[in-house]
Amino acid sequence: MKRIAVVTLILSVVLIAGGVYYALAGFRQSDSVLSPITQVVERSLDKYSIDSLTVRQGKASVIVLDEAVATTSAYTAYLFHFMSDGKKVTGLAHIPFDAADGNKKPVIVQLRGYVDRQVYESGVGTRRSAEVFAGRGFISLAPDFLGYGGSDNPANDVFEERFQTYTVTLDLLASVSSLPMADASRIGIWAHSNGGQIALTVLAITRGAYPATLWAPVTRPFPYSILYYTDEADDKGKALRKKLAEFERNYDVDLFTMVNFTDRIHAPVQLHQGTADDAVPVKWSEEFVAGLKGKDITIGYFLYPGADHNLQPSWNTVIARDIDFFTTHLVTGK
Repeated sequence: MKRIAVVTLILSVVLIAGGVYYALAGFRQSDSVLSPITQVVERSLDKYSIDSLTVRQGKASVIVLDEAVATTSAYTAYLFHFMSDGKKVTGLAHIPFDAADGNKKPVIVQLRGYVDRQVYESGVGTRRSAEVFAGRGFISLAPDFLGYGGSDNPANDVFEERFQTYTVTLDLLASVSSLPMADASRIGIWAHSNGGQIALTVLAITRGAYPATLWAPVTRPFPYSILYYTDEADDKGKALRKKLAEFERNYDVDLFTMVNFTDRIHAPVQLHQGTADDAVPVKWSEEFVAGLKGKDITIGYFLYPGADHNLQPSWNTVIARDIDFFTTHLVTGK
């Protein structure tokens, strides 16, 4: 009897222990199904979506004219700087000789296209047109952007660096009133190539009436607007595409492209395109202009047979049309 009792006791203990084990195992399994471990992804770039930047708008700082680098009978060219999100941004300013506190001049913010850092210096891509504008009584302000000229370095993330061109431009526009000789109520935008994409994005963000003239602008949606040019990179764009795949896993790219927000653009726009442009296909500009029909935007479209990405050999005609455009919208007030 004692042997039977001992065996029964042992079996009871084994059964109880097994039940507890399987109960715990079932709990763990059930718990893992009901509460899976999730990876928390930091979405630090949400602040650069079009809607987020619309809330942010520009943050004004003080534009400081540094050393004079050129002087003519019509204007003085200065290096300048201002602050954007705590970073120093430099640029080149052309100030008409008769601009003063009592004779405030209209301002043209000039946004250049892509330039390799190795060859860049302040004014590359904007200097020639700035000289013409200043000679006709307009102040020109051309930012270098972060990482160029004497500016501070941009963010390490390739896409954040791109988006910082928007915040830099927004902050420059907001800072124009700090220049005693500038009339902040009369600001226009001139832009070339990728600068055109920046300009259109800023127009959508601000919904502002900044008259804008665009030379061969990049008007394709992000990220195709940069993927198109990846064959120019040493690695044929492999690293950028890898970063883009990561970006698209975490973000909705449609929220970051101005093409989806053109209904917010209310400024008069003038667009110049050459038929021999090997960087921006004519088709892009034609489709962009066609897509604006029926929207609250006035756009003039000029096509130049045989002209390249820099609008040569039609440059003189193009700049003359820009002078007329800015005179109409910033001087005579029509």
